[in-house]
Amino acid sequence: MTRAPILTVSDLVVEYNGAAQPNAMRGAVVDAVSFEIGSGETLGLVGRSGAGKTTTALALLRLVPPPGRISRGRIEWRGRDLLALSDERLRALRGREIAAVFQDPGAALHPFPRVHRQIAHAIRAHDPVPLADALKRADALLERVGIPRHHAHRAPYPHQWSGGMRQRALLAMALAHRPALLIADEPTTALDVTTQAQILELLRETQRETGLSILFITHDLSLIAECADRVAVLDRGRIVESGSVNDVFDTPRHDVTRRMLAAHRAVAAPGAPIAEATAALRADHVTVRYQTPDAGAGKGIRTVAAVDDVSFAIGEGETLGLVGESGCGKSSLARALVRLEPLSAGRVLLNGLDLTSLRGDALRGARSAIQIVFQNPYASLNPRRTVGDSILEPLHIHGRITNGPGTIATMLELVGLPHAYGRRYPRELSGGERQRVAIARALALGPRVVILDEPVSSLDGPARAGIIDLLRRLQTELGHAYLFIAHDLDVVRSLAHRVAVMYLGRIIEIGGVDEILRNPCHPYTRALLAAEPARAPQRRGSLRYLPVDDPALHATAQPTGCRFRARCWLARDRCASEEPTLEYRSTKHASACHFADSPDPTAREEPT
Repeated sequence: MTRAPILTVSDLVVEYNGAAQPNAMRGAVVDAVSFEIGSGETLGLVGRSGAGKTTTALALLRLVPPPGRISRGRIEWRGRDLLALSDERLRALRGREIAAVFQDPGAALHPFPRVHRQIAHAIRAHDPVPLADALKRADALLERVGIPRHHAHRAPYPHQWSGGMRQRALLAMALAHRPALLIADEPTTALDVTTQAQILELLRETQRETGLSILFITHDLSLIAECADRVAVLDRGRIVESGSVNDVFDTPRHDVTRRMLAAHRAVAAPGAPIAEATAALRADHVTVRYQTPDAGAGKGIRTVAAVDDVSFAIGEGETLGLVGESGCGKSSLARALVRLEPLSAGRVLLNGLDLTSLRGDALRGARSAIQIVFQNPYASLNPRRTVGDSILEPLHIHGRITNGPGTIATMLELVGLPHAYGRRYPRELSGGERQRVAIARALALGPRVVILDEPVSSLDGPARAGIIDLLRRLQTELGHAYLFIAHDLDVVRSLAHRVAVMYLGRIIEIGGVDEILRNPCHPYTRALLAAEPARAPQRRGSLRYLPVDDPALHATAQPTGCRFRARCWLARDRCASEEPTLEYRSTKHASACHFADSPDPTAREEPT
């Protein structure tokens, strides 16, 4: 490397030897790992789930939870061995010189204190200024990461913020003391592409201003291609390949790296077209409204339309991809379709049956034909139930249980897992295996429609490709209709037949996957595509994003006219007074924009 190292890790070993640990976590989880990070450099650390990436990050800060322990190695920070420092000196260094941002901002932020107060407390941990001064600095930091002061005070608690806004708050906290090194462990995994692009740009801007070094941990090779200078590939606790990002992408030498790159490229392969089909699921003018306290006024209630007059149909054997930023209403719509959220207006037809007219046992029976798979399989599986018991649970609820062991074996075989997994617990499975179990449970009742809400966003490349292949095979064999909700447009390309784009509760563009993702009409769709990270290092720098604040900041305002106009470069006077309707530009492509035919300033330049 050409830059002087600011951090040097030598022969690092982290072991988990507790008897209560699953077999997969016993022994050396990090095994003789060595690497360096230069001043102002970004090192990408990649690997499959369970490779040891997060454990490595925790070890750098001496935060490995027991019974894990660092049994060997040296972590040298600016000439000091961090493993030899006293706890007091290490606490003084954490946050001030080395900061960290982890994957789940909802878990990292305390639910009760206001967000700007939590940032103020982090400031005072290393700089004992008066609270009033720390609060002013916290507000300035939030402004710096794109969250206006008025919003931070109007919606002050973490649960009132979208995932992207919470992640920005954690970045504000991490950057409060201008650290020399930022450990970013999957900081954008669950975020939509525009929020992800904004966070990447914020990190780059901070690097330019302060010379920040970054250890960027991810399973997404597109992010590595977009932002890393060098990359290290971790597999089963060992670094199996490292080098410049161009060299590793262009001429990978290790089989693990080759397989990761193959899966990375395979996910972007387009799905096959589908013929016209009978509607398995139809949403007619579905509306979901929430009433929330108006924190800004200090009293009263305001009504928010999370889903606003949404209509679409999904044919038998078809996949409709639903995309949009965090907070646009995708998950609220999914929950409304299975009647987990009450509809304020509209109806849902399942194979012609109006679900919105059903109650009690009739609704429970109808629900067996429409199932949902959520983003986090570990949260949706009961940790105290075996895999087999989890698969049988919906059958017990609907009184369909006949041959329990035979059913478990059949469903596990269907999703490509060994029969013996029926006796395991969720903690003993990888993320991809847990998601396969969640899919098996959803299919146990033989549904005609499956709603997949971000089912692969937290999985590594090979696991993600495996789940996509599984869903394709099951659809071919069983004829399921899928509503596939995702923020990863590559995944949507590979699986969906049609795409619907959602913004602040409304579908603003819908059509065939190839037409929408190659020739988008709506400025918002163009912006989503422009914000995708590069798939190869040679395309780095073409990433663009909406240079404005988070869409969730506009969600409660519900302005007249076009709801996208505050962020749109095409906005005119007409957009302020007249909301565009969804109009078909061709027989299968509709968009809601007054100026959809205008030139696209977000188009990427192709590499020479």
